[in-house]
Amino acid sequence: MLRGFLVSLLILPAFAATLPLMPMPQKVTAAAGAMKIDSTFRVATTGYSDARLEAAIKRFTTHLAQQTGQPPVPSPQSPAPSPRLLIQCENRAPDYPALNEDESYQLDVSPTGARLIAHTVTGVLRGLETFSQLVRPGPDGFEAPAVHIEDQPRFPWRGLMLDVARHWMPVAVVERNLNAMAAVKLNVFHWHLSDDQGFRVESKRYPKLQEDGSDGQFYTQAEVREVVAYARDRGIRVVPEFDIPGHTTAWFAGYPELASAPGPYRIERKWGVFRPTMDPTREETYVFLDGLIGEMAALFPDPFFHIGGDEVAGTQWRQSSSIQSFARAHGLSSNQALQAYFNRRVEKLLKKHGKTMVGWDEVLAGDLAPETVIQSWRGPASLAEAASKGYRSLLSFGYYLDHLEPASMAYANDPLAGAAATLNARQSARILGGEACMWTEYVSPETVDSRIWPTMAAIAERFWSAAAVRDVDSMYARLPIVSRWLEWTGLQHRANQILLERLTGGQPAGPLRVLADASEALGIDGRRGARAYSSLVPLNRFVDAVPPESELVRRLVEQLVGQALSPANPPTPELRETLSQWSGIESQLRPLAANDSFITELLPLAANLSMAGNIGLRALEFLDKSQAPPAGWVDEQNRELDRLEKPVAEVRLAAVRVVRRLLTQLKPQALANAGVRSGNEPPCNGPLTVPNWTSLARQPIITLKLQRSDSKTECL
Repeated sequence: MLRGFLVSLLILPAFAATLPLMPMPQKVTAAAGAMKIDSTFRVATTGYSDARLEAAIKRFTTHLAQQTGQPPVPSPQSPAPSPRLLIQCENRAPDYPALNEDESYQLDVSPTGARLIAHTVTGVLRGLETFSQLVRPGPDGFEAPAVHIEDQPRFPWRGLMLDVARHWMPVAVVERNLNAMAAVKLNVFHWHLSDDQGFRVESKRYPKLQEDGSDGQFYTQAEVREVVAYARDRGIRVVPEFDIPGHTTAWFAGYPELASAPGPYRIERKWGVFRPTMDPTREETYVFLDGLIGEMAALFPDPFFHIGGDEVAGTQWRQSSSIQSFARAHGLSSNQALQAYFNRRVEKLLKKHGKTMVGWDEVLAGDLAPETVIQSWRGPASLAEAASKGYRSLLSFGYYLDHLEPASMAYANDPLAGAAATLNARQSARILGGEACMWTEYVSPETVDSRIWPTMAAIAERFWSAAAVRDVDSMYARLPIVSRWLEWTGLQHRANQILLERLTGGQPAGPLRVLADASEALGIDGRRGARAYSSLVPLNRFVDAVPPESELVRRLVEQLVGQALSPANPPTPELRETLSQWSGIESQLRPLAANDSFITELLPLAANLSMAGNIGLRALEFLDKSQAPPAGWVDEQNRELDRLEKPVAEVRLAAVRVVRRLLTQLKPQALANAGVRSGNEPPCNGPLTVPNWTSLARQPIITLKLQRSDSKTECL
């Protein structure tokens, strides 16, 4: 009934702003009225039901109670008296989530009730999340607007990869992110479980892996089963990754005989690509891998198993006479050929244990089995190459969350764009979707949520919604609302106030919050080399509490777009108040810096924000008086903003964008359009003398008018 429906989107931009769904469903039709969400709200089911569906309804009603502040509704019962939401499920879902399973649903809400129809339990899970997003305050309490929705995913593989090797992430962190993943209809959790800095799963067969390779921070097998079950109940598959043959130093801490050069080895504390690599020429290597893969295959029921395969240095291979002799004897003329040999051997082991190999795009060499899945991190070209050669593929390039790019950049990225756009229909069908990647060199358990969310919600829309859903303004109109809604899942992505208060040593953190709201943290490229980071360096500075994208700055810039400020059209009170706060931030923050190194490093950043605020206030002064600034003043201030925009303490000053946008309204053409007199017409009966602005930028803005004896006024 639902599988063949026409993919369409019937949403006007204004309606989208009042209906903040993310991902946007394939088809949405607005209707009149709204359904009240009050103490009479009940849920009932008809058709198929099982323990997973009942648990999902219980989570939904608990979530709804948190959203509305109303007592939880009674547990699902069938039949229920006067149900307000009737769930009609036609069939069971697979015991474990499966690639290409039916996730479609239909949701109808009217003033008298709502009906959710799905072919499978998984479709119900997706529809319940959409219903939850609809709930909002209304004139008579909480309500859900009347609407008709038909929905199904664009791609069958919609994932988030979390690296827990470089920085350990406890089970609670993993599970709250699984909750958020389910909320935005992601269905694959890619668990990066080993790297040079740690091997994070208990092996009973090879216990030295976790004993010597994890600093005691690893998941027991019972915890792995718990996470897998937790994800399963939310319609999410768990794909493990054990990176081989490179990125394996932590393996060698306990089993140095696996390496291509003699040990001893110990866990790496720094970041980068390291030389230690598995020896692909020794049969003992494959005996070990056979035992480990068999053990891990029993823990992870998903048919896909990720072997990594990226960034193999090859230095140890080139320097080993025995490995080079093996390569010559087997006609392996390069390191790439040697790795392809290794991959084929590992692939056979995976098949023996019922698994399909997934690897980063470096494995795309040699005679791989046709069912292999290639994950592209190096660019769309490798994605298209894999698909054109007959392999299923995933896109991660452009979805690297550790770069902390604006959500708009990831949102503009598409698995079927770029080189993939040249593929024929059969080839493009092999592109299964994509995964965003959270590498954790500069992320801790208390900051990881803020680096994933809410950007991940925008990426989830790219994976689920129709390709035509691309309007960035609509996305940004919905994203802050969805971000706050995600807090009900247990996420802590907006809890930076606690981190800021820690930096002030218990003193009021208001000034620090002003600075944080005007700033944006640098990603991996900006932090790499900034200081001597390692896995032992705490991530507890200002940069770690600052979000990747300033919601305040984006909102203020949006207020200025398309506006021509003048006395008749004054700036919003928020803009004027914010500029005033920025102007005074240095003087407010300086007292907090006494004997506090965390605040002291921020004083130059605060000085820059004060200067930016002063420039903005001076620009408003010209606009308030309908005066043009002196010739060259705008260009001079823009050069100053260039300086202020340079990172300080691994943070960029996002506030510069607001002031720069304000200055565009002081350019001659903009002033002429607003009817402002040119700078050649002095506003007073005398020349306007402007001292060097740079020297005054840190001082309060004062205009003096002197009354002369001849009744003329001079401005200083």
